[in-house]
Amino acid sequence: MAQDSFLVTHTLRLLNSFHHWTGRALIQDDATPERLAERLYRHPAVVLSHGVGADPILNYGNAAALRLWEMTWEAFTTMPSRMTAEPAARDNRDRLLADAAKSGYLENYRGIPVSQSKRRFLIEGALVWTVLDEYGVIIGQAAVFDRWTYVS
Repeated sequence: MAQDSFLVTHTLRLLNSFHHWTGRALIQDDATPERLAERLYRHPAVVLSHGVGADPILNYGNAAALRLWEMTWEAFTTMPSRMTAEPAARDNRDRLLADAAKSGYLENYRGIPVSQSKRRFLIEGALVWTVLDEYGVIIGQAAVFDRWTYVS
């Protein structure tokens, strides 16, 4: 993971948006923005996000996400978000993301994504939230989860 200004800024947006919608802290820390970025990247729960647009691109994945999807940072952050799900599951995923966008966040998301090597896993209890910039403009969506099971 390159430690650049985008990542520090994006981390703050992820953390601030999570708190805005849920009233909770994603990570407990009063560290510098750079240290927060490092801690979120090393967080044991999977954290990922995508931007906006008709076919949004993933723009963040912490180390846990990269391991789970079996991808490098470069590959992960150039992939359309829809590609994290199997084709048959994409309509349901899109509906759930739309529901999260309407209310700001959605808890207990459940789905079966697929890794780069086509390994399927069941996500349970994920929280999906809308990511805002410093001006309250919607810039994407993010998810966090710490429960998954590999399925055949």
